[in-house]
Formats: sequence, structure tokens, C-alpha cells
Amino acid sequence: MKFAIIPLAVASLLSASAAPVIVAHRGASHDAPENTLPSFKLAWRKHADAIEGDFYLTDDGRIVCIHDKDTKRVAGKKLTISESPLATLRTLDVGSWKGARWKGTTAPTLDEVLACVPAGKRILIEVKCGPEIIPAMLREIKASGLADDQVTVIAFDADVIAALKKQTNAYQAYWLTSFKKRGSLNPGTDRILKTLKRINADGVSTKADPRITPQFVRAIKNAGYSYHVWTVDDASDAKRFETLGVDSITTNRPAFIRNALAR
Repeated sequence: MKFAIIPLAVASLLSASAAPVIVAHRGASHDAPENTLPSFKLAWRKHADAIEGDFYLTDDGRIVCIHDKDTKRVAGKKLTISESPLATLRTLDVGSWKGARWKGTTAPTLDEVLACVPAGKRILIEVKCGPEIIPAMLREIKASGLADDQVTVIAFDADVIAALKKQTNAYQAYWLTSFKKRGSLNPGTDRILKTLKRINADGVSTKADPRITPQFVRAIKNAGYSYHVWTVDDASDAKRFETLGVDSITTNRPAFIRNALAR
């Protein structure tokens, strides 16, 4: 979907903002199997500023990188993550669905993904389960040796962000939300700001939406929060959100979007 062009005067005013951070969604997932080490490593080769991955707590208390609550979509065999030990999950091939060259790829653990983050780059850890993951997650982040500012935690579950912030303020944390399909933006600015304040979040990341206006973005940022969008794979859409002053753009195509913004 193409987004509408905003007035030139407004565009000129907002374009002075710093270039948005380019976040590789589940790695360079347009070209490699999502949430795998090959996808994350490809994202770095494509000059992403950050990677984003999805994480669940397994039955035996390990943290594995996968988007869905079960393995059916990416492995062809259904195992529920929360009910399966890591060793069993690691027997599954989560790469072949993307192509024969990825055959034998297994779901990585959080510590393996953290270990692939280079100096000066960042990782966004999306928590797909509940606050029960936080103690193990914090232990693994600390053991990784990454600097605090290289790690951001994101979640749709506001309770995850609130629980994290009660334990530590070392890491940035963003609440994720999308909008109802019809009418004006819902949740709107007031509800978003109230939620961010209640859970002590540092920012909000929303689904990219044509209804997002300069006034909406300005209200979030003027209240002291960062604002981010996902998932943007179209060049004109990315340029529009850059003009609006978003802090990061999450994309399946990091090199393509970076090149588009550079033009």
C-alpha cells in the first residue's frame, strides 16, 4: 500500500530529523529464513543498524528465537514452544521452507543471537511470551558482554515492559501496538501516552499505517518518548516515515530501504 504525500511545507520542516535507524525484521528475512543465524548475519552484511528477533521461553527454561507459539509454519511439524525442551526444538529444520540452501538450519538460542551482534550495532529483543522470561533473559544479556545501549526489549504485552522496568532501567524498552483497521487511529495518542507512562516505557513502536500524521508523531516525541514503525518494505513508504521523523524503521529488506533513503 502506498501512503499519501504530506504537504511540502511540513515535509521540509520535518526532514531535518536524524536519519532513522534501520532495523532488520527477524534478520534479513526477505532473503533468508526468519529468526535464524543466517538471517541475522546476512542483515549485518546488508548494513543494518540493528536486528530484531522474536523470543520464547521453552519448557526447560531456555530462550529460543522463533516468532510463532509453535513450530508448524517454519518447520512443518507442530511443537508448542512453551511445552517443548530446547533439545527437541533444535531437532527441527526451520530453514528449508525458505529454500534448499537453508536446509538443516535450526532455531537459535538468545545467547547465540546476542553473540552475533557486532560492536556498534544493536538488537531488539521481542518478547513473545510473558514476564516469566525476564530473569533468564536478563542473565543472558548480562553474560553476552554487550553494552547496555546495544540492547532494547520490545513487547506487545505491556506487562512485560512494566515487569522489566521494575527490575532494571539499564535497557531501552518499547511497547508494541497496531491500530484498528477502520476509522481514526485506535489506540490514539492519549491512550498510547497513558500506557507508556504507566509501564515506564521509553518509546512506542507501531505498525506502519497511512493514517499516521505529523501531528501524531510529534505528540509522541514531544512527550519525551521515541517513536518507531514496522514493517516497511516499500521505498516511498520508508521515505514518508523518514520525513515524519520516526526514530527507526523495521524492514525485511535493510539494504533496499537504506539505499532508498540515501537517494
